[in-house]
Formats: sequence, C-alpha cells, structure tokens
Amino acid sequence: MSQYFSDASFKFLRGLARHNDKTWFAEHKQQYEDHVRQPFLRLITDLQPDLSQVSEHFQADPRTVGGSLFRIYRDSRFSSDKTPYKTWQGARLFHERRKQVPAPSYYIHLAPGESFVGAGIWHPEPDVQRRLRQFIFDNPGSWKAAAHAPATRRRYEFETSEKLVRSPRGFPADFEFIDDLKHRNWVLWRSLDDATMTGPRLRQTLAKDLAALGPFVDYLCAALDLEF
Repeated sequence: MSQYFSDASFKFLRGLARHNDKTWFAEHKQQYEDHVRQPFLRLITDLQPDLSQVSEHFQADPRTVGGSLFRIYRDSRFSSDKTPYKTWQGARLFHERRKQVPAPSYYIHLAPGESFVGAGIWHPEPDVQRRLRQFIFDNPGSWKAAAHAPATRRRYEFETSEKLVRSPRGFPADFEFIDDLKHRNWVLWRSLDDATMTGPRLRQTLAKDLAALGPFVDYLCAALDLEF
C-alpha cells in the first residue's frame, strides 16, 4: 500500500483556484511538483501492471511529455476564459492505437471535492457517434451486459451533460436503449471522495475500477474495431 496524494495536494489546487496567475504558480511550482505532479506520475506507473491485467492494449504511461498525465497549463487561445492553469489534474489511460483511430480511454481526475474515475469515449466525431449508436442498436444484449449490469449501474453512472433532446434519426422510438442512443459521450464514472484520494488504498481502489469498467470499454472497442 502506498499513499500518493495528501491534504497538501488539495491545498495547492485550492490555492491555484484562488490565484490563477503565472506569478502565484511560479512561487508555488515546487508544491505542485511535490504534491500533485510527481505523485500522479508515480500512481500512473504503479497502475500499469493492474491495467495490463485488464487489457494489454491500454497503457498507463508515466512519460512527462506525450504520456497519460494532462498538462496543468490551459490552452486559452479559443476560450473566453483566459486563466492560464487548470484547477485540477487529470490522467488518461489510453489505447495503444489512439493516435490512429478514435478510441475509448480510462480517466482519473484529481480535484478538491470533485475527484472521480471513469471510462469511455469523450467528444467523438459525428461519424463515430453514428457507428456507436448503430452498434448498440445491432448488439443490444451485449450492451445491456456491458453498460447496464446491476453491479455496474450501482457503482457507476452515465455522463449526461451533452445529450440529444430527441432520439437520433433512423432508430425506432421503442428501442430498449433509445435513451442511450441520445448520448454524445459514452462515459461511465463515479465520484471519489477526498479521503479515498489521500488514503493508502488508492491504487487498489482504482485497480478495481479499471477491472469493473473493463466490459464497458471492451464493448466500445468492439464497436470501433479495436482490440481489447
């Protein structure tokens, strides 16, 4: 068992939310390294063996450039929000073919009071959305097992912030999972409280989530002709 994050991790992120400017960040950068970035990279490293037991085609990559950890720096060029930093830290455990084709991923999010773990495909292009909807329609039994098993739905919920108001064109309104076809993102997730994030069993907890979300990710991979 190993502890990765601590109260100091959340203290830094709360401070960054209050003082989201380059001067403050430069003065506190060592705290970011010691309490957020380096512990997260260590967690990613330690999760790789757990992830490989679920799928050999997904990677928890601790490289500092091009790896699983997202940069803390925001790209504000096309945003009305010009703050320079994200007030959270996230990591994507990705499919080995992610750069060639659209692919689902696992995701871990660290933020005070708002940490979570999830998996799925986020903001796919319209043609990928159509493929996923058609695959669900053509394979409803395995979709039910992958996304609606009682144990899965007790633990995880669908991300529903961007759903179609009406059913997508071309699908019968009485289809058992017509509501699922309205999704624009197909993601299952659950919250993680601060005590879990700072506790000594975080890796073991996340390893269970990677395994539990495996059938859902496997289904999305099948829909997109990806190995799992």
